[in-house]
Amino acid sequence: MTDTQTRAGFAALIGEPNAGKSTLLNWMVGAKVSIVTHKVQTTRARIRGVAMDDQNQIVFVDTPGLFRPRRRLDRAMVAAAWGGAADADVVVLLIEAHRGLTDGVQAILDALAENMSHVRLALAINKIDRVKAEDLLALTQKMNSAYDFEKTFLISAERGHGCEDLKHWLGEQMPEGPWLYPDDQIADLPMRMIAAEITREKLTLRLHQELPYQLTVETEKWEERKDGSARIDQIVYVSRDGHKGIVLGKGGETAKAVSKAAREELQEFLGRKVHLFLQVKVRPNWLEESERYSEMGLDFKDGNA
Repeated sequence: MTDTQTRAGFAALIGEPNAGKSTLLNWMVGAKVSIVTHKVQTTRARIRGVAMDDQNQIVFVDTPGLFRPRRRLDRAMVAAAWGGAADADVVVLLIEAHRGLTDGVQAILDALAENMSHVRLALAINKIDRVKAEDLLALTQKMNSAYDFEKTFLISAERGHGCEDLKHWLGEQMPEGPWLYPDDQIADLPMRMIAAEITREKLTLRLHQELPYQLTVETEKWEERKDGSARIDQIVYVSRDGHKGIVLGKGGETAKAVSKAAREELQEFLGRKVHLFLQVKVRPNWLEESERYSEMGLDFKDGNA
């Protein structure tokens, strides 16, 4: 097989928080490489998932949701999202069918027109099962009047409707050339970071309100054992003493439940036994520490006002 028979490139998924980017990425890749929760702003780093479509390789960049940043972490996340879009061969803007052309989506379109007019942009209207066919048609026309999209796809990332068409089209848009990754590799994130993301997802699902965004998880140690299992030690950093008690729960029950759920998912992901140990530590200023950003795959400097 010659190089010219294969294609490989990058596709970025952008949109407002909770538009379904992580769900779509996981469907495309066929495995869980990006955390999916009902809460917004859960994806912090540009997570790359690798998908194959015949002889075409699509490296997906799952970006944090684009929103109005308030804190250093927010600004770094938004910078990562725009950086992911700027570096991609094709960008897919994901919007929710039932929400339509919101102020947030309009702001994204304005920013694209102003700073990234060179970017090839497709539209994916997600969660199509939530609206009537005539409303979907009207929204499609409205969006294409607002921006000159190369192609529009109607999808349900959760159910997989329309996703195959989108994947196939993206595969055909990738530049000709050799594959960037082995065909059996699904993500270029280090396993330590994937493990931390899985634990953070379980914490986010278990806890409520502002706390999940005031914590981070780091994989401190990863030990391969002779019996084929892995021992993983992780630290949950929180910014206040009161948060530590919430994460631990009464008698440590919350931390135990989170650890059990994360361990089970890690075992399924790795296909082997995992021993997971969690510690909770208070670091009041972790949001201002550059090494915490590096662990999340973000650039600390991007958080500057």
